[in-house]
Amino acid sequence: MIAPASDSPHITMKEMVLRSGLSEHTLRYYERIGLLGRIARDRSSRHRYYSESDAVKVVTLACLRATGMSIEQMRRYVSQNDAGVSAAADQIALFDQHREFLQRQITRAQHQLEYLDGKVAYWNALSRGDGESASKIGWKNFEMALEINNEMKEEQA
Repeated sequence: MIAPASDSPHITMKEMVLRSGLSEHTLRYYERIGLLGRIARDRSSRHRYYSESDAVKVVTLACLRATGMSIEQMRRYVSQNDAGVSAAADQIALFDQHREFLQRQITRAQHQLEYLDGKVAYWNALSRGDGESASKIGWKNFEMALEINNEMKEEQA
């Protein structure tokens, strides 16, 4: 959940954690690897203070991470985002590519659910003494398992 914007001109690490849902460790890591750039620090305590502009970047990165986007893809996004409108085609390509990846995951998950439903049907048939139906369902499940394994092999190739 994203917390409302603070009245303070500086957002503390704790507030940023609440606002973004990212951990302190992840925020420090994103800064260290250059996804966020340098975050301002208090001169005496060295505590990080995020600006509203930083907060927009952090929340955007949190959303991209929630979609399963890799660090490398987020790096591309940040780099292309800094280029502005001239990078629009590249940004669209990045998001289209990730959308296709997510669609493949959804399809695979649907096949996995069908397989599990088949396993439930198999055991229901067995438990009611219907061996003939259980056998048919078992073979269908076996074929589905082969399909799922082939899909996974194709994605890994």
